[in-house]
Amino acid sequence: MPMIIPYDQLSRESLLGIIKSFVLQEGTDYGNHEFSLDQKIDLVLKQLAIGKAFIAFNEEDQSATIVSENQAKGL
Repeated sequence: MPMIIPYDQLSRESLLGIIKSFVLQEGTDYGNHEFSLDQKIDLVLKQLAIGKAFIAFNEEDQSATIVSENQAKGL
C-alpha cells in the first residue's frame, strides 16, 4: 500500500525527478492550455505546496508518483 511522503523531506533532485516523470506521463491533463515542461513542473510544485497534490511512495515496487488530494485520502 502506498504511503504519503512529505515533498519537503525529499532532496530537490529527487523531488524534481518525481515531478518530471509525472508530467511527462502520457495522458496527464492540463486542460486546453499548452504549457512548457518548466511551467508544468512549477504547477505541480505549487499544488504540492498548498496540499492539493502529494507524493505517494509504493514500497512494494519502490516507485513514487504524484497523487491528487482525493487520491491521497484513499491511501
